[in-house]
Amino acid sequence: MTGIIGKKIGMTTVFDTKNNKQLPCTVISVEPNFITQIKTKEKDGYDAIQLGYGKKKNVSYPLQGHFKKANVEPCATITEFRGLMLSAPVLGKAVHCQEIFEEEEYIDVIGTSKGKGFQGVVKRHGFSGVGGQTHGQHNRERAPGSIGGCSYPARVFKNMRMAGQTGNKRVGVANLKILKMMPKENILLLQGSVPGARNSFIILKK
Repeated sequence: MTGIIGKKIGMTTVFDTKNNKQLPCTVISVEPNFITQIKTKEKDGYDAIQLGYGKKKNVSYPLQGHFKKANVEPCATITEFRGLMLSAPVLGKAVHCQEIFEEEEYIDVIGTSKGKGFQGVVKRHGFSGVGGQTHGQHNRERAPGSIGGCSYPARVFKNMRMAGQTGNKRVGVANLKILKMMPKENILLLQGSVPGARNSFIILKK
């Protein structure tokens, strides 16, 4: 997996002069990542490169030693990439976005979706509710309805769509087009939406 770590900034639109369309896009901050560890098959059992992104003031003592060994400042997040195609990976070296991606290339994005807490079936699964308030029915418009049988099966089946925790899950979106790359500003414009809230870390990969 070849990729890099970025941060979601927000959304905007870009006008496509070829097709005369307004395209929605997500603005991603892709500041240089730093190689914090190089794993080899002989030592670790597999080949991978660990990248760090962002800055963090308070880190644990083991992580302080980990970053000190790589001669980089403590990073806010770290991620391993297997098969990262770099010419000569060096511990502590900065990895830039233009080394991995190109404009008009299609990439995949992985992030953590917005957490919305405990929600009912209407918001969580798109249920339409039981119905109107006829025949003495009240306060049941957003209820899930029947969830199981009586004497048989005498239980509720697994994976029944019910109320519960919504969002805050690892979500991946495939084939998002890179509309524009701005290396000087460390900005990347991706066509479409990206999972996660503003200022959340995401993984961009081929």
